[in-house]
Amino acid sequence: MRLFIAIEIPDDLKKIFGSLRADIPGARWVAAEQIHLTLAFLGDVEEDAVESLNSELAGIQLHEFKLCFSGTGCFPNRHRPRVLWIGLEPEPRLDDLASRVRAAVIACGIPQEGRPFSPHVTLARFKLSPSRELDEFIDRNNKLKLQMFTVHEFILYQSQLTSQGAVHSPIRNFPLAAPGVGVGL
Repeated sequence: MRLFIAIEIPDDLKKIFGSLRADIPGARWVAAEQIHLTLAFLGDVEEDAVESLNSELAGIQLHEFKLCFSGTGCFPNRHRPRVLWIGLEPEPRLDDLASRVRAAVIACGIPQEGRPFSPHVTLARFKLSPSRELDEFIDRNNKLKLQMFTVHEFILYQSQLTSQGAVHSPIRNFPLAAPGVGVGL
């Protein structure tokens, strides 16, 4: 099973992301329904490992928190763009959640990339060289700041590759505690 762990983005924000689409040569825009905030990409995982993964992830106990999308950029950089993204304002609780998810995944014997967590949502992917339109898009949206939203849960997804693109199906939701509710640390 091809798996990843992510935070679902509210539909109203997905619509805003969709409205940002621009005519940038070579851009393959992510469909609004596919937009999510990845905490960990697991890749291919044996089905018998999913039970222990669910157990480890269920042990993560944190409170809900708010996030705010802000600014745009490219990976690895503007001169060699492969991914156009929208970033997030710094939030230590998001970093803590990502760290705990990573630890749970590694505890199940599933390898993780060595690079640090870089919170973002992918808007588009590129195969071609950079263009003036991409620079204009980033300059126009670099100071973009969207309304905050509350993260109530994180989700283990299965990603199935089809000829029409990837289909993401939730396997299990992991709720975060409401404010004022005690969590074990």
